[in-house]
Amino acid sequence: MDKQIVVGLDIGTTKIACLIGERDEENKGKIKIIGHGKVASVGVVHGEVKNIIDATKSIEKAVAMAAEEAKCPVNDVYVGIAGQHIQSQKNRGMISIPSGQEFIEEADINRLISEQNNIPLDPGVEIIHIFPQRYFVDNEELKDVSPIGVSGVRLAADFHIVTGKSDCIRNIISCVRRAGLNVKGIVLEPIASGLAVLTQEDRDAGVTLVDIGGGTTDVAIFTEGVIRHTHVIPFAGKNITEDIRKGCTVLPDTAEKLKVQFGSCMPECVPDEVVSFPGVKGQAPRHVDVRFLANVIKARTSEIIDFVYNEIVESQTEKQLVGGIVLTGGGAKLKDIVNFTAYKTGISTRIGTPNEHVSGVAEGKSVDISDPIYATGIGLVLYGFKDIDLEQEEMKPEPEPEPEPEPDPKPINPDILDEEPEPEPEKPPQKPEKPKKPRKSWLKSIEDYLGNFLNDDQIV
Repeated sequence: MDKQIVVGLDIGTTKIACLIGERDEENKGKIKIIGHGKVASVGVVHGEVKNIIDATKSIEKAVAMAAEEAKCPVNDVYVGIAGQHIQSQKNRGMISIPSGQEFIEEADINRLISEQNNIPLDPGVEIIHIFPQRYFVDNEELKDVSPIGVSGVRLAADFHIVTGKSDCIRNIISCVRRAGLNVKGIVLEPIASGLAVLTQEDRDAGVTLVDIGGGTTDVAIFTEGVIRHTHVIPFAGKNITEDIRKGCTVLPDTAEKLKVQFGSCMPECVPDEVVSFPGVKGQAPRHVDVRFLANVIKARTSEIIDFVYNEIVESQTEKQLVGGIVLTGGGAKLKDIVNFTAYKTGISTRIGTPNEHVSGVAEGKSVDISDPIYATGIGLVLYGFKDIDLEQEEMKPEPEPEPEPEPDPKPINPDILDEEPEPEPEKPPQKPEKPKKPRKSWLKSIEDYLGNFLNDDQIV
């Protein structure tokens, strides 16, 4: 029997990554990565597909690399989505429980969630995710209790609803289909990254996930085990690289190398030295002061972290983040960013690696699953397996009710077995009924009367 696989496709601003995973039979609840492909992203700006043809070519290359490594065909994919067009809103929904129903059932929960698809939205916007946050039965909030099985006449819930522009969603689907693939699901990228780098304990304690990618910084805030707030910030690693290019007057590739090899967001933590690198086309070598480089990086990083902290304050969760801030994505590899974030926000910070729920990679594979750049891709694979489990659960037939036991027969008194049954009383003879004469119709009566009248001898 072929093993079940799930494919995650991370369409980012700087890279497109495809990861293929399968369940690890030896480590229940974990997956194993059996194939991956990563190429430079073309046609994507700040997380949004701008050129469908160029983006499709990049997708085809990444998927082909992953399929070749996994030695299996790829048909269905779970795709990540991000970009400045992503918005979120709160809504409270309410339904009435049918009269005569003993308690709230799972079908009532599904009906309440489904009705959120009917909320008014701006033109050209559609719903991506609907997340229930808290439930109420007859205006009483349920804490640490599932509404299923609770008696009541009115069920309500607060929802966190994620939306996106229909055009942006359509462009992603078009690229994937042009690459010969089927979109199995579209997932908000910080939700996928959270699945990869966070545990249920983190979500229960309260944590802010910050995924610093190439074109966007994605924020997802969890408290009491559920998602509370999401936001996409249109500044990230590529903006830092562009600042270095302008501030140090170097080429984009050189700016990226300077950021990765010598960059830091805390100038006071870097040595007072100068870095030299070759000039362009035989020109004299160029020199960059490392502290000047760090100051350039610090300015943009500070802006990004300020945006993150503003989202925490607006969501009113700054006092609930026992788990602190978790940084992931390629931007989390920037030197000193953990200390800088903790200093700016006053909240404990750490790096989240996407190997929390991954047992490893298949033999002979080279992907480093601890690299934060793969957080979204691995999270998409995990999301896919959860989605499959949910589908299989819904397809299970409901158990047939057990037949009611037949009532025991009434005991027979042995004393009456020898008694002869009493004879039934004879019925009195019935008088034979007289045959009824057929009634003449009114027309026949008139004909007989006229006949007798014409045959009367007294008529002259």
